[in-house]
Amino acid sequence: MFLITGATGNVGRPLIDALLALGAPVRALTRRPADAGLPDGVEVAATDDLPMDGVRAVFLNAMTVQHAAGPLLKKAAEHGVRRVVVLSSLSALDDDPDNTIAVSHRDLERAVEESGLEWTFLRPGAFASNTLSWAGSIRSQGVARAAYGAARFSLIHERDIAEVAARALLDDDLVGAKPALTGPESLTQVDQARVIGEAIGRPVRFEEITPEEARTGMIGSYIPPAIADTLLRMFAQLTERPAEISPDFTRITGRPARTFAEWAADHAADFR
Repeated sequence: MFLITGATGNVGRPLIDALLALGAPVRALTRRPADAGLPDGVEVAATDDLPMDGVRAVFLNAMTVQHAAGPLLKKAAEHGVRRVVVLSSLSALDDDPDNTIAVSHRDLERAVEESGLEWTFLRPGAFASNTLSWAGSIRSQGVARAAYGAARFSLIHERDIAEVAARALLDDDLVGAKPALTGPESLTQVDQARVIGEAIGRPVRFEEITPEEARTGMIGSYIPPAIADTLLRMFAQLTERPAEISPDFTRITGRPARTFAEWAADHAADFR
Protein backbone atom coordinates (compact mmCIF):
# COMPACT_ATOMS: atom_id res chain seq x y z
CA MET A 1 0.00 0.00 0.00
CA PHE A 2 1.25 3.48 -0.89
CA LEU A 3 0.05 6.38 1.24
CA ILE A 4 -0.30 9.69 -0.62
CA THR A 5 -0.61 12.95 1.31
CA GLY A 6 -1.99 15.98 -0.50
CA ALA A 7 -3.81 13.48 -2.68
CA THR A 8 -6.01 15.98 -4.52
CA GLY A 9 -3.19 18.49 -5.07
CA ASN A 10 -1.20 19.39 -8.16
CA VAL A 11 1.26 16.51 -7.71
CA GLY A 12 -0.70 14.08 -5.55
CA ARG A 13 -3.51 13.65 -8.07
CA PRO A 14 -1.36 12.73 -11.10
CA LEU A 15 0.82 10.59 -8.82
CA ILE A 16 -2.25 8.54 -7.93
CA ASP A 17 -2.97 8.04 -11.64
CA ALA A 18 0.64 6.98 -12.24
CA LEU A 19 0.56 4.44 -9.41
CA LEU A 20 -2.82 3.01 -10.46
CA ALA A 21 -1.54 2.60 -14.02
CA LEU A 22 1.26 0.45 -12.60
CA GLY A 23 -1.15 -1.63 -10.54
CA ALA A 24 -0.02 -0.24 -7.17
CA PRO A 25 -2.54 -0.04 -4.31
CA VAL A 26 -3.16 3.53 -3.14
CA ARG A 27 -4.44 5.06 0.07
CA ALA A 28 -5.14 8.78 -0.40
CA LEU A 29 -5.12 11.29 2.44
CA THR A 30 -7.20 14.41 2.02
CA ARG A 31 -8.79 16.97 4.32
CA ARG A 32 -12.23 16.36 2.80
CA PRO A 33 -12.59 12.67 1.83
CA ALA A 34 -16.22 13.07 0.78
CA ASP A 35 -15.23 15.62 -1.87
CA ALA A 36 -12.05 13.95 -3.10
CA GLY A 37 -13.45 12.66 -6.40
CA LEU A 38 -10.68 10.07 -6.76
CA PRO A 39 -10.82 7.04 -9.07
CA ASP A 40 -12.44 3.77 -8.10
CA GLY A 41 -10.06 1.48 -6.28
CA VAL A 42 -8.40 4.26 -4.29
CA GLU A 43 -8.83 4.00 -0.54
CA VAL A 44 -9.60 7.50 0.77
CA ALA A 45 -8.95 8.61 4.36
CA ALA A 46 -8.89 11.85 6.31
CA THR A 47 -5.52 13.53 6.76
CA ASP A 48 -6.01 13.76 10.53
CA ASP A 49 -6.42 9.98 10.84
CA LEU A 50 -3.01 9.01 9.35
CA PRO A 51 -3.90 5.31 8.80
CA MET A 52 -0.58 3.46 8.41
CA ASP A 53 -1.62 -0.19 8.56
CA GLY A 54 -0.18 -2.11 5.61
CA VAL A 55 1.65 0.94 4.22
CA ARG A 56 4.95 0.28 2.47
CA ALA A 57 5.89 3.84 1.50
CA VAL A 58 4.59 7.38 2.02
CA PHE A 59 4.54 10.34 -0.34
CA LEU A 60 4.96 13.36 1.91
CA ASN A 61 3.86 16.70 0.48
CA ALA A 62 5.77 19.31 2.46
CA MET A 63 3.11 21.98 1.98
CA THR A 64 0.23 19.89 3.31
CA VAL A 65 1.77 18.08 6.28
CA GLN A 66 4.64 20.30 7.36
CA HIS A 67 3.29 21.01 10.84
CA ALA A 68 2.22 17.38 11.35
CA ALA A 69 5.38 15.79 9.97
CA GLY A 70 6.67 14.72 13.38
CA PRO A 71 3.61 12.64 14.35
CA LEU A 72 3.35 11.24 10.83
CA LEU A 73 6.97 10.06 10.77
CA LYS A 74 6.70 8.60 14.26
CA LYS A 75 3.56 6.68 13.34
CA ALA A 76 5.13 5.51 10.08
CA ALA A 77 8.15 4.09 11.90
CA GLU A 78 5.92 2.39 14.47
CA HIS A 79 3.90 0.69 11.72
CA GLY A 80 6.89 -0.61 9.77
CA VAL A 81 6.70 1.81 6.87
CA ARG A 82 9.84 1.40 4.81
CA ARG A 83 10.23 4.61 2.83
CA VAL A 84 9.27 8.28 2.64
CA VAL A 85 9.37 10.26 -0.59
CA VAL A 86 9.28 13.97 0.20
CA LEU A 87 8.01 16.65 -2.15
CA SER A 88 10.56 19.22 -1.04
CA SER A 89 11.86 22.21 -3.01
CA LEU A 90 14.90 23.33 -4.96
CA SER A 91 14.98 26.23 -2.52
CA ALA A 92 16.36 23.80 0.09
CA LEU A 93 19.77 24.41 -1.51
CA ASP A 94 19.64 28.07 -0.43
CA ASP A 95 21.36 28.51 2.94
CA ASP A 96 20.10 32.08 3.44
CA PRO A 97 18.49 32.10 6.92
CA ASP A 98 16.05 34.78 5.71
CA ASN A 99 14.67 32.46 3.05
CA THR A 100 11.77 31.07 5.07
CA ILE A 101 10.76 28.68 2.27
CA ALA A 102 14.24 27.12 2.20
CA VAL A 103 14.43 26.90 5.99
CA SER A 104 11.08 25.10 6.30
CA HIS A 105 11.97 22.54 3.62
CA ARG A 106 15.41 21.88 5.09
CA ASP A 107 13.83 21.37 8.51
CA LEU A 108 11.45 18.80 7.07
CA GLU A 109 14.24 17.00 5.20
CA ARG A 110 16.28 16.87 8.40
CA ALA A 111 13.34 15.38 10.32
CA VAL A 112 12.92 12.69 7.67
CA GLU A 113 16.63 11.85 7.70
CA GLU A 114 16.50 11.48 11.48
CA SER A 115 13.43 9.22 11.34
CA GLY A 116 15.47 6.16 10.37
CA LEU A 117 13.29 5.51 7.30
CA GLU A 118 14.54 5.24 3.74
CA TRP A 119 14.04 8.54 1.96
CA THR A 120 14.11 10.41 -1.32
CA PHE A 121 13.87 14.20 -1.48
CA LEU A 122 12.31 15.49 -4.69
CA ARG A 123 13.42 19.10 -5.16
CA PRO A 124 11.37 20.72 -7.92
CA GLY A 125 11.88 24.31 -8.94
CA ALA A 126 8.94 26.51 -9.88
CA PHE A 127 5.75 24.68 -10.82
CA ALA A 128 4.16 25.48 -14.17
CA SER A 129 0.85 25.40 -12.28
CA ASN A 130 1.89 28.59 -10.46
CA THR A 131 0.73 30.46 -13.56
CA LEU A 132 -2.84 29.39 -12.81
CA SER A 133 -2.89 32.45 -10.55
CA TRP A 134 -3.33 34.40 -13.80
CA ALA A 135 -6.30 32.35 -14.97
CA GLY A 136 -9.02 34.76 -13.81
CA SER A 137 -7.50 37.88 -15.36
CA ILE A 138 -6.60 36.05 -18.57
CA ARG A 139 -10.15 34.72 -18.96
CA SER A 140 -11.78 38.09 -18.27
CA GLN A 141 -9.25 40.58 -19.67
CA GLY A 142 -6.58 38.72 -21.62
CA VAL A 143 -3.98 40.02 -19.16
CA ALA A 144 -1.39 38.38 -16.89
CA ARG A 145 -0.19 40.63 -14.07
CA ALA A 146 2.94 40.13 -11.95
CA ALA A 147 6.00 41.88 -10.64
CA TYR A 148 9.36 41.31 -12.32
CA GLY A 149 8.28 40.34 -15.81
CA ALA A 150 11.91 39.64 -16.72
CA ALA A 151 12.26 37.02 -13.96
CA ARG A 152 13.13 33.68 -15.57
CA PHE A 153 11.86 30.27 -14.48
CA SER A 154 12.37 26.69 -15.68
CA LEU A 155 8.78 25.66 -14.96
CA ILE A 156 8.10 21.97 -14.45
CA HIS A 157 4.93 20.10 -15.35
CA GLU A 158 3.28 18.47 -12.33
CA ARG A 159 2.98 15.20 -14.26
CA ASP A 160 6.78 15.07 -14.54
CA ILE A 161 7.15 15.45 -10.79
CA ALA A 162 4.55 12.72 -10.30
CA GLU A 163 6.41 10.40 -12.66
CA VAL A 164 9.63 10.68 -10.66
CA ALA A 165 7.69 10.35 -7.39
CA ALA A 166 6.15 7.07 -8.58
CA ARG A 167 9.59 5.70 -9.43
CA ALA A 168 10.93 6.76 -6.04
CA LEU A 169 8.06 5.02 -4.25
CA LEU A 170 8.20 1.79 -6.24
CA ASP A 171 11.89 1.25 -6.99
CA ASP A 172 15.12 1.35 -4.99
CA ASP A 173 17.23 3.36 -7.44
CA LEU A 174 16.40 6.75 -5.89
CA VAL A 175 16.80 5.86 -2.21
CA GLY A 176 18.97 8.56 -0.64
CA ALA A 177 18.75 10.77 -3.74
CA LYS A 178 17.88 14.47 -3.90
CA PRO A 179 17.00 15.05 -7.56
CA ALA A 180 16.54 18.64 -8.72
CA LEU A 181 13.51 18.71 -11.02
CA THR A 182 13.01 21.50 -13.53
CA GLY A 183 11.55 22.12 -16.92
CA PRO A 184 13.78 22.09 -20.02
CA GLU A 185 13.83 25.85 -20.73
CA SER A 186 14.31 29.21 -19.03
CA LEU A 187 11.34 31.50 -19.68
CA THR A 188 10.57 35.00 -18.45
CA GLN A 189 7.13 35.72 -17.10
CA VAL A 190 6.50 37.74 -20.26
CA ASP A 191 7.34 34.61 -22.27
CA GLN A 192 5.00 32.53 -20.14
CA ALA A 193 2.07 34.84 -20.85
CA ARG A 194 2.82 34.64 -24.57
CA VAL A 195 2.93 30.83 -24.51
CA ILE A 196 -0.41 30.66 -22.68
CA GLY A 197 -1.88 32.94 -25.36
CA GLU A 198 -0.63 30.59 -28.07
CA ALA A 199 -2.23 27.66 -26.26
CA ILE A 200 -5.66 29.32 -26.00
CA GLY A 201 -5.59 30.88 -29.46
CA ARG A 202 -5.71 34.54 -28.46
CA PRO A 203 -3.05 37.01 -27.32
CA VAL A 204 -2.30 37.40 -23.63
CA ARG A 205 -0.73 40.70 -22.61
CA PHE A 206 1.72 40.82 -19.73
CA GLU A 207 1.24 43.80 -17.42
CA GLU A 208 4.02 44.47 -14.92
CA ILE A 209 2.95 45.61 -11.48
CA THR A 210 5.09 46.93 -8.65
CA PRO A 211 6.54 44.62 -6.00
CA GLU A 212 4.34 46.42 -3.46
CA GLU A 213 1.21 45.67 -5.48
CA ALA A 214 2.30 42.06 -5.91
CA ARG A 215 2.93 41.70 -2.17
CA THR A 216 -0.52 43.05 -1.36
CA GLY A 217 -2.08 40.57 -3.76
CA MET A 218 -0.13 37.65 -2.32
CA ILE A 219 -1.11 38.48 1.23
CA GLY A 220 -4.72 38.89 0.09
CA SER A 221 -4.45 35.33 -1.26
CA TYR A 222 -3.49 34.10 2.21
CA ILE A 223 0.25 33.87 1.57
CA PRO A 224 2.04 34.77 4.83
CA PRO A 225 3.91 38.09 4.62
CA ALA A 226 7.32 36.47 5.28
CA ILE A 227 6.81 34.05 2.39
CA ALA A 228 5.57 36.83 0.10
CA ASP A 229 8.73 38.80 0.88
CA THR A 230 10.90 35.76 0.21
CA LEU A 231 9.21 35.09 -3.12
CA LEU A 232 9.61 38.68 -4.28
CA ARG A 233 13.31 38.66 -3.36
CA MET A 234 13.72 35.47 -5.37
CA PHE A 235 11.87 36.96 -8.35
CA ALA A 236 14.14 40.00 -8.30
CA GLN A 237 17.23 37.79 -8.31
CA LEU A 238 15.85 35.77 -11.24
CA THR A 239 15.80 38.87 -13.45
CA GLU A 240 19.60 38.82 -13.38
CA ARG A 241 20.31 35.29 -14.62
CA PRO A 242 18.71 32.40 -16.50
CA ALA A 243 16.86 29.85 -14.41
CA GLU A 244 18.72 26.66 -13.55
CA ILE A 245 17.94 23.74 -15.85
CA SER A 246 18.67 20.41 -14.20
CA PRO A 247 19.46 17.19 -16.10
CA ASP A 248 18.05 15.01 -13.31
CA PHE A 249 14.62 14.37 -14.80
CA THR A 250 16.09 13.11 -18.08
CA ARG A 251 18.72 11.08 -16.24
CA ILE A 252 16.00 9.34 -14.21
CA THR A 253 13.35 8.84 -16.89
CA GLY A 254 15.35 8.72 -20.12
CA ARG A 255 13.28 11.44 -21.79
CA PRO A 256 13.18 15.25 -21.79
CA ALA A 257 10.96 17.08 -19.36
CA ARG A 258 7.74 18.48 -20.78
CA THR A 259 7.92 22.06 -22.05
CA PHE A 260 5.81 24.90 -20.73
CA ALA A 261 4.00 24.93 -24.08
CA GLU A 262 2.94 21.33 -23.43
CA TRP A 263 1.75 22.28 -19.95
CA ALA A 264 -0.19 25.27 -21.33
CA ALA A 265 -1.87 23.04 -23.93
CA ASP A 266 -2.85 20.56 -21.21
CA HIS A 267 -4.37 23.40 -19.12
CA ALA A 268 -5.76 25.62 -21.88
CA ALA A 269 -9.32 25.19 -20.59
CA ASP A 270 -8.33 26.85 -17.31
CA PHE A 271 -7.43 30.06 -19.17
CA ARG A 272 -10.26 30.22 -21.71
